[in-house]
Amino acid sequence: MRKEDKSAIIETIATTIKEYDNFYLTDIARLNAAKTTNLRRECSKQDIKLLVVKNTLLQKALDTLEGDYSELVPALKGNTAIMFSNVANAPAKLIAKYVKEGVPSLKAAYVQESFYVGKENLKALENIKSKNELIGDVIAALQSPAKNVISALQSGGNTIHGVLETLSKR
Repeated sequence: MRKEDKSAIIETIATTIKEYDNFYLTDIARLNAAKTTNLRRECSKQDIKLLVVKNTLLQKALDTLEGDYSELVPALKGNTAIMFSNVANAPAKLIAKYVKEGVPSLKAAYVQESFYVGKENLKALENIKSKNELIGDVIAALQSPAKNVISALQSGGNTIHGVLETLSKR
């Protein structure tokens, strides 16, 4: 491969990493052609971009980015495929679906500005909530006390009105 080709691939990888908030490093080497096609199809349905890369080119792409990605370097052994997603837990859920087959297997992940190295982190990654889910939880938590206060005021208003009406009739 020519140096210009390598530079273009490094630039493409770096640009793709910048486009997505999260990425997972996986090993899909043991998949046959049919299973690889099925995995790619499922990734596409869930807005996950799957890209097979050479470890050295991925490491060079990470080196060109702002920030320190050195925690991912130990995972860059063997075959590597990257799953890019803006939904933090989508790739983890997809990987977990195939956990019995062992492919794809999680090598490492960069999710919400944190590093997760090793397949033992798969459960934790599955349980990560997206930004929208967290905002929804906060809004629901804030609405609950307000609804209770409004409900109490409304029921209290009816009671006070009833008492005043009864007193005025007497």
